[in-house]
Amino acid sequence: MRTRGSGVLLHITSLPSRFGIGDLGPGAYDFVQFLKDAGQRYWQILPIHPTEYEYDNSPYHALSAFAGNPLLISPDVLVSDGFIGLEDLDQVPDFPLEKVDFSLVIVYKEKIFTRAFERFRASDDQSGFETFCSKNAGWLDDYALFQVLRKKFSPAAWGDWPSDLKLRTPEALRHALAENYELVLKEKFLQYLFFLQWDVFRAVCKDAGILLIGDIPIYVDYDSADVWVYHQLFKLDSDLKPAVIAGVPPDYFSETGQIWDSPVYEWDELKKTGYSWWIDRIEHLASMVDYIRIDHFRGLIGFWQIPAGSETAITGSWVSAPGYDLLKTIAKRSAYLPIIAEDLGIITPDVREVMREFSLPGMKVLLFAFGNGMANSPYIPHNISSNCVVYTGTHDNPPVYGWFMSEATEEEKRNLAAYLGRDPEAEEVNWMLIRLAMMSVGSTVIIPMQDILNLGNESRMNCPGTKTGNWLWRFSKEQVPVTLSEKLHALTELYAR
Repeated sequence: MRTRGSGVLLHITSLPSRFGIGDLGPGAYDFVQFLKDAGQRYWQILPIHPTEYEYDNSPYHALSAFAGNPLLISPDVLVSDGFIGLEDLDQVPDFPLEKVDFSLVIVYKEKIFTRAFERFRASDDQSGFETFCSKNAGWLDDYALFQVLRKKFSPAAWGDWPSDLKLRTPEALRHALAENYELVLKEKFLQYLFFLQWDVFRAVCKDAGILLIGDIPIYVDYDSADVWVYHQLFKLDSDLKPAVIAGVPPDYFSETGQIWDSPVYEWDELKKTGYSWWIDRIEHLASMVDYIRIDHFRGLIGFWQIPAGSETAITGSWVSAPGYDLLKTIAKRSAYLPIIAEDLGIITPDVREVMREFSLPGMKVLLFAFGNGMANSPYIPHNISSNCVVYTGTHDNPPVYGWFMSEATEEEKRNLAAYLGRDPEAEEVNWMLIRLAMMSVGSTVIIPMQDILNLGNESRMNCPGTKTGNWLWRFSKEQVPVTLSEKLHALTELYAR
């Protein structure tokens, strides 16, 4: 990412679609064309793995570190690929246009998936599916069975399943597979559909010259296929329940810190395997995208460990992790690490040293720049170095317009005006910050779509520390002015991006 370039942050679920949620179909293709017309180089997305309704369908709470989210499967593409007929898309619910109603989407898409699977099972040619299953057996077999058992024993997490399944005894697994063969096959089929559509989507991006930036949450959920299968790689107690959990101490986002509920890694065990699970995870995503953002990168060097059952994250403590050794092991397999380090918050010198050692770009968020001590802020444009990714804000921040109208302090507004040399107008404050990002020496600039559209807090994707009402935002085609791509292209060209 050393060549100057820019792009847009937009999760796939936020795309326009008549099926209630953005997907890997026409809406995605149209957005690739928008990026190309606007002279952009990158499209950054959030994690694309199956989500949990219990966790507000957050992409950072996944049921698998390898599987794709079936909700991203496009019904339109299923029709064009012959998996369902046009008549199968009848009675589409009246989905809201500006947010995802996950409960409604899940019910509707399940009907579509059932029709597609029944038609597929009646077909003669299943060679492509069989090849896919064979190629991905290392994660697919366990994931598919896990999904079936999870639904069967819901709402119990795997740690509360019958002991033989909890402990994964070979006989219990064989019996469960035989008893639920068709359901397991259907889960594999949905992954087959997802990756078929992903491959086409990726090809569309490549043809347009658009590079994808994917996202890896540093942790995985306890109730996930990964922890069920590889429980020895996580800090669990004798009953295979989390002994300690992950989170962060009090910070900008929360006075009591954040509890993430995810188990932390048993790094000594991971090291014995040569970090194979982590390497497989990174290489799997690297085969799907061009760059990888590691969320909460500092957790690879030192992580905040909280006793299970704690009410706040204040009771936690810092524990060191062998991130340097992990990255060195990965680097031996590839001379170039296509990794972006999410280094926001309290970052210690050892984290910076590792980033320098492997030349990993960090993140600079302009919304953090205008508070007390602005002149020396690491986020203010004149202090930004070239090897970084500059954002106006991220999925965890309010959009620029919403920040300016309701969250910026008077000091921040005064500092912003002083830095710009003029009083910012609310209707143009988004473009003012976009311009600051574009003119910086940071090699890469990523702008959330909400800021390009100058939307308010109603379009915020996530509010850290809250457990409901997040990850819902969508935009509609009607919200995009016909001149928007031209305006963004002109700014991109002006600053040689």
